[in-house]
Amino acid sequence: MSNENQLVRHMRPKRLYEQIAEQLAGAIAQGEYAIGARLPAERELAERFGVGRPTVREALLMLELDGLVDIRTGSGVYVVETRPKRARALEGDINMLALIEARCLFEGEAAALAAKLATPTQLTSIRAALTAMEEEERLGVPGEQADREFHVQIARATQNPAIVYVVESLWDARSGSTQVARTLEKVRAAGIRPRINEHSAVLEAIEGRDPDAAREAMRSHLMRVIDDLIKAEQAEELAAMQARIDEQRRRYGVLR
Repeated sequence: MSNENQLVRHMRPKRLYEQIAEQLAGAIAQGEYAIGARLPAERELAERFGVGRPTVREALLMLELDGLVDIRTGSGVYVVETRPKRARALEGDINMLALIEARCLFEGEAAALAAKLATPTQLTSIRAALTAMEEEERLGVPGEQADREFHVQIARATQNPAIVYVVESLWDARSGSTQVARTLEKVRAAGIRPRINEHSAVLEAIEGRDPDAAREAMRSHLMRVIDDLIKAEQAEELAAMQARIDEQRRRYGVLR
């Protein structure tokens, strides 16, 4: 079984077409399919993912609704955008602090609700995302795909698709807002990575069926993210200050 098929099989409880749409959207975002490119035919995609053509068709319709592709009858499916509509709508309209504040509000309550309602299968999915985060950390993989999956799986455990939509939209803002993108660059340049222990505390509270502890663990984690943002900003300012000092020293012959 291919890695793609294994991924599809283990990424429950999402519907198959949602999983496939998400993977194709990721491929588009990463430049595998450029704007104007035609996606592989339904039959080829069905074989690649090990599903029926109707499932592929639903996935493509989902991509079209997100504004990523244009389905042209008799011609094929063409990429028209690299980011979904909800991400593009946030372009330049949100900063990282506002984003984290919203995440504290929504994801704190989502964690509390997940502690009450998560099924054993959903707990397994959250645990699998945490394990993937640990592997990304071990391998030094750039980006935070497993981090996103961890938080989205918690949202899914609320059994409320509207909450899932909000949480996914907030994560989409990380790539949809130029302000957020610039801040994330600073954070990564400062060597700041997702902290596994904080995510573990959230999961332990959810597994322990303790809504208050889950809410507090999630909010504490996100407040720490704000602290990291401040550190990243300070690191950039200190680097700029050091560069100015070095330039002055060179100018006056102090630094050769």
